[in-house]
Amino acid sequence: MSTIYVYSRRGCHLCEVLVDEMLPLLQGKIDVQVRDIDTNEAWQNAYDVRIPVVEYEGQVLCEAHLDKAKIEAIVAASVTPEES
Repeated sequence: MSTIYVYSRRGCHLCEVLVDEMLPLLQGKIDVQVRDIDTNEAWQNAYDVRIPVVEYEGQVLCEAHLDKAKIEAIVAASVTPEES
């Protein structure tokens, strides 16, 4: 199963809202891993003022607000013929 990464930090209200909006769209077909940028210097340098940032397969899908169309497209592309 593929994984979407959400770069966040503790106490980030926008991050919490984004994750809450995104989870129902994923329908359990894609894993989500929330990464606290304050635990990794490289993440903090890359995403400090940009969070929340959503990344999938090395590409940034959205920042600050959820791009539902992009998430829905990824879910649709991840459905195998047996699942449809």
